[in-house]
Amino acid sequence: QVQLVESGGGLVQAGGSLRLSCAASGRTFSDYWMGWFRQAPGKEREFLALISWNGVGTYYADSVKGRFTISRDNAKNTVYLQMNSLKPEDTAVYYCAADPDYRVVGTTPGYWGQGTQVTVSS
Repeated sequence: QVQLVESGGGLVQAGGSLRLSCAASGRTFSDYWMGWFRQAPGKEREFLALISWNGVGTYYADSVKGRFTISRDNAKNTVYLQMNSLKPEDTAVYYCAADPDYRVVGTTPGYWGQGTQVTVSS
């Protein structure tokens, strides 16, 4: 198994930036595809971005494309989500996820972090 712990959330004004981190422990980090999701109150969990085991392949949801960037540092067992030009509608709990199978990491990943709150004020 792999354990995931998110950090870096907080309160930011619209137009600002935050950088989320997800630290992984357990099995070899480089064996996993990684993803970011978010869930706003009363809404379903939403896929945001994924990254391949070697960092070459990335994919973004339309809602964050051009504003958010996913990256990973396998030497540090960490995946990042750089969030720029934040909007009030970005307010949500943000979750890190992992799965060794690229076919499911963006839909039903096997491992989840506990989430970190991001609040964007207008």
